[in-house]
Amino acid sequence: MLRITFTFLSVVPEVLPPGLDINSEQPPLFDGTTRLYTSYHCPFAQRVWIARNYKGLQDIIKLVPMDLWNKPAWYKEKVYPPNKVPALEHNNEIRGESLDLIKYIDNHFEGPALLPVGPTKRELAKELLSYSDSFIKVIFSSFASKGDAESEVGASFDYIESALSKFDDGPFFLGQFSMVDIVYAPFIERSRIFFLEVKKYDSTTGRPNLATWIEEMNKIDAYVQTRQDPKETIETMMKRFSVK
Repeated sequence: MLRITFTFLSVVPEVLPPGLDINSEQPPLFDGTTRLYTSYHCPFAQRVWIARNYKGLQDIIKLVPMDLWNKPAWYKEKVYPPNKVPALEHNNEIRGESLDLIKYIDNHFEGPALLPVGPTKRELAKELLSYSDSFIKVIFSSFASKGDAESEVGASFDYIESALSKFDDGPFFLGQFSMVDIVYAPFIERSRIFFLEVKKYDSTTGRPNLATWIEEMNKIDAYVQTRQDPKETIETMMKRFSVK
């Protein structure tokens, strides 16, 4: 049985629209509305959703959630040919790729900046954002394997633990909350849930910085409102990676 406890802030959650499937009509395209085509189950889309929330853009960027297992044909044919989420409709253009979209939203919309000003922190941000793809590949590979999680992902989580020790002005990667935390959060969230339940491995054991980071992330409203139910996370990951 899954035994994971999270402490969330008492906030009024956004009323989320239902996911669109093969039978759903296409929203008007390029009618002046800024839309984030997303999925409540996709960690890459969750990144951009968190950024949107943190910058306070809930009334400016409309969520258009997709049913990933049964996407409407019009999404690929008329909206975003790569047929992936996330994608952003803004200024009569469609853009994709989660890292690019986070940076785009940070640069083109009002709200708290997602990167610090100082060169030292920006240099670490660049390194960590670059490393994120490698981290995800290791995590996803372990999801699909039947091997020992510690031997497969331990070094990657040690890297995260070390990165979280670089600054002492806060518990986050760059001290204060930034896009680096946004980029890693969905994958650390899912991996911890999956590894605890399926592989009986706790990635926070012996990693106090990571444990504190997770605790502090669960105090960030913008992130909390995007979290998936742990049981749904297990079901989605097992289905995606064909785990039995």
